[in-house]
Amino acid sequence: MGSPTFDLHVLNSNDLAWMRELNAVFGRAFNEVETYCAEPPDDGYLTAFLSSRHNVVIVAVERGLVIGGLVAYELEKFERRRSEFYIYDLAVDAPHRRRGVARARIGHLQKIAGVRRGWVVFVQADCGDEAAIALYQNFGAPEDVLQFDIPPA
Repeated sequence: MGSPTFDLHVLNSNDLAWMRELNAVFGRAFNEVETYCAEPPDDGYLTAFLSSRHNVVIVAVERGLVIGGLVAYELEKFERRRSEFYIYDLAVDAPHRRRGVARARIGHLQKIAGVRRGWVVFVQADCGDEAAIALYQNFGAPEDVLQFDIPPA
């Protein structure tokens, strides 16, 4: 693998266009275009989302285009003064995979977590998603857990 030809950017409230591009990348990568692109949030919502210090959005940009990104949430803990960082979405557009884009973004999030007194970065992978599992095993050991989706009342 040669040196990367992409740049990493942590998005802020001025980066609405890149956030919208990232949603399109997620839609294509997850084969969920309807979910990520059919009802885009307005500029005010995205500006507030990107302004929150608890939302971390890191994109990889090449030649001015978003080729991948991750969205993570900083979860402040109550038992100690520390945080956990949960990677909620991570994807790379198909033509740009296997170039270290995902690894670079996870590594950048690890640095952010360290600066903010985070004690762990965690991510979930679906059973059978061998590419994601192989990637995440480079960073840490898997936990044997179940996730339950509980609808709001």
